[in-house]
Amino acid sequence: MSERVSSICRFCHAQCAIHVELDRGKPIRVDGVKDHPIYHGYACAKGRELPRFHDAPDRLLHPQRRGPDGRHHAIASATAMDDIATRLAAIRERHGERAISLYIGTHGYNNLASTQLALAFMEALGSKMVFTSVTIDQPGKAISQALHGTWLAGASNAWEADSWLVTGANPIVSMLGPVNPAWTFKHSQARGMKLIVIDPRRTELARRADLHLQARPGQDPVILAGLLQVIFREGLHDAAFLARHTRGLEALQAAVSAYTPEFVAARTGLQPEEIVTAARLYAGGRRGVATVGTGPNMSGHGNLTEYLSKVLMSVCGHWLQAGDPVPNPGVFVNPMPALAQAVDPMPAWGFGEQLRVRGLTDTAAGLPTAALADEILLPGDGQVRALIVLGGNPMMAWPDQLKTREAMDALELLVCVEPVMSATARLAHYVIPPKLTFEMAGCSVLQEFLGVIQGWGYPRPYGQWADPLVEPPPGSDVIEDWELFYGLAQRLGLALSVKPVSHLDPAAQAREATALDMQQPPSSEALWEILLKGSPIPLSEVRKYPDGHVFDRGESRVAAGDPAHTGRLDVGNPVMLEELVALHSADPDAAHGDYRFRLVSRRLADVLNSAWHSNAKLMRRWRYNPAFMHPDDMAELGVGVGDVVEISSSHASIRGVVEPAEDVRRGVISMTHCFGDLPEDEHDVLTQGSNTGRLTPVDRDYDPYTGIPRMSTIPVNVRALVSASQAATLTEGLAAD
Repeated sequence: MSERVSSICRFCHAQCAIHVELDRGKPIRVDGVKDHPIYHGYACAKGRELPRFHDAPDRLLHPQRRGPDGRHHAIASATAMDDIATRLAAIRERHGERAISLYIGTHGYNNLASTQLALAFMEALGSKMVFTSVTIDQPGKAISQALHGTWLAGASNAWEADSWLVTGANPIVSMLGPVNPAWTFKHSQARGMKLIVIDPRRTELARRADLHLQARPGQDPVILAGLLQVIFREGLHDAAFLARHTRGLEALQAAVSAYTPEFVAARTGLQPEEIVTAARLYAGGRRGVATVGTGPNMSGHGNLTEYLSKVLMSVCGHWLQAGDPVPNPGVFVNPMPALAQAVDPMPAWGFGEQLRVRGLTDTAAGLPTAALADEILLPGDGQVRALIVLGGNPMMAWPDQLKTREAMDALELLVCVEPVMSATARLAHYVIPPKLTFEMAGCSVLQEFLGVIQGWGYPRPYGQWADPLVEPPPGSDVIEDWELFYGLAQRLGLALSVKPVSHLDPAAQAREATALDMQQPPSSEALWEILLKGSPIPLSEVRKYPDGHVFDRGESRVAAGDPAHTGRLDVGNPVMLEELVALHSADPDAAHGDYRFRLVSRRLADVLNSAWHSNAKLMRRWRYNPAFMHPDDMAELGVGVGDVVEISSSHASIRGVVEPAEDVRRGVISMTHCFGDLPEDEHDVLTQGSNTGRLTPVDRDYDPYTGIPRMSTIPVNVRALVSASQAATLTEGLAAD
């Protein structure tokens, strides 16, 4: 007999509320929760496939150890931890703590218990070599926040905003934005919110926009500067807010003065009136939000784009003001105090660990991940010799795949926490398979935590807890990700102190840290109690509502700031404005005149990075990552649907399968990342796709602070290779072999 129970999807950061149908202890079906007050019944195709991941044929059920012959063999988890700890101890003894590094990928954050234990382990070990996907995804968010300063009261959300400017993001597919973006934008626009989208592709979100600026890729800061120029020229700025709460206004006005609508139009391929209309739409409302996506962060000048986005909000006075309702006073997370005042900027780079390459340092976004392969390969004192990967797949996700491949081979110890033999796991010395979603407890704290980013997170004080629903498969030896780090700490004689995720303030996190009992590991539920220590709503109260709940926190409004407070938002940061002035006189495209096309990043609705590409239903439409092109460009090249082309950058070449797309601007190729395979194993583009990261070198055309290279808007050329029919014949031949 089947039963229907409540849970939380943890396939991605969205943390959707779901109903799971169980049949004799096995999950067989997932649906969204009808009439849910936050998610409104939504569950994506990936979440609905969660039951299939639990019994997937390629799921690892036992830890794997690589033998001298390069083949992996099953071992017990305790044996794996014994071996790994012994090898870590030897590396630390010979080379010091810096030789041991950690990389946390996208899926590492979907279970914050594991993330916090991994960080506690590295801190106890004494190694600062912690790298994350943030610095190869959207590092400009943290950098710009540090340079601009923080408005304590925060921003409006889509349920209340009058205008919303989205630059290079497609939350309808990525879910990076408001919860259930399709529902939220539909209802917000119905009540009058104006949506402006800047994107070289007519994305699912752009089709809903009141105004879509389909500009040349890589020109986002030019457009934002143009909007500021119009806003100042037409007096649409909030002069009172700027005078009371900001500094650097005159420098900003001078820097954007040359970005006239005519100049911006010539640089971006837009019309001057589009720039003016966009500026008026955005500045016209009392409450507005401006957000930036992954593409602009990867396209060069990502810090500047994110910075100008925040500056736009400050220039228009679009932050929450005294007397405004506080949308979400918190359930699991204590927000910053709801005061109408600014916190001064903080250092954005130049502190902490100094890397040995390209003058890079720690940053507000973390250590530059794009430098980690070099840190592994560069001989000498401080060389990285061990890497633990949590929730990531560097061979598919990191830029410069060829250098990454070389680096993985150079490691003395590579450990992957991975449910399948991913491309990186196949190179690992040890692979630790974790429990999956329905085998673990969890809660909605991640989505609430993301509310620090304007326009993201829950619009109301919502929280949910999920109990484990099923046991792991009989005879399996899988552990929760965090248990690896606890087990290694035990064996290395380390004491773990775990910081809670219930505080945004780092000082409060450190103050409320809990020392774990290193003789007896905590249960998962006890660990979550530690992680949520001091939360606004006790976990015991949240657990009373299986489908989640919007809690009555009483009326909460933004309080007036202290009149004596001297903190100011910086709208004229010298480094950012110097970059903006230089950008006016030097078009980045001019340096790449030999390349006719620009390859831009995108997402596919049924895929999240490199996860579960073996799932037939999710890959039913695309087994590869198509090279989407405008039909007119295809005609000029003489290629048809399904033809295979060579796509070449200054660094390397990959193959792509052409697919016509009228929503793509001419001169642009749109491809999804994290496809393909190891370079030596990428044989069939029709079943594997190609890895776009191979096109990008990490030591050229990179951000001088975060180290992120150009991973989108990549200058490329295209030439025909094989017709669609010939490619299909080759694929059939490979399958027969």
